[in-house]
Amino acid sequence: MLALILFLLFLAKFSSGEARSCEPSGKLKDCCEEGKLYDTYKCSPPDSSHTKATLTVNCFEENCDGSAPSECDNKYHLDDFPIVALSTGWFNKESRCHHNITIHGNGRSVVAMVVDECDSTAGCDSDHDYQPPCRNNIVDGSKAEWKALGVSTRVGELPIFWADK
Repeated sequence: MLALILFLLFLAKFSSGEARSCEPSGKLKDCCEEGKLYDTYKCSPPDSSHTKATLTVNCFEENCDGSAPSECDNKYHLDDFPIVALSTGWFNKESRCHHNITIHGNGRSVVAMVVDECDSTAGCDSDHDYQPPCRNNIVDGSKAEWKALGVSTRVGELPIFWADK
């Protein structure tokens, strides 16, 4: 009987979100700061109808520092439209390309289209504008999301939650 109880507890633990946590897959060293290690990820935390994340600021236009065409369509996009890049795990090999997500923050919400990946697996090179890898919980938004949420882009990061629309 004890063995059955232990088995059921084991099964319950590994069928819950705890077992699906996202651990770093590697590290990059001396990327932006000498001696500093940066975690890399092939995954993101499990997504749900209330996925916690951090909103960061990105420029999707052609003349921005470090900008490149988006992964979904190899095009630049105007920042006046609500568009986002998702961390590698959530981007899921382009499966969310051109799909809408709803972002909630600061007591407001906005619908945005996924057009790009915020690369959590690599960084610190010319392809990534010598920036560190993206953290695994990032929704990297244009200034349109920030405006819709009523927050200045100077804040830099905003705790949010999001869901597929």
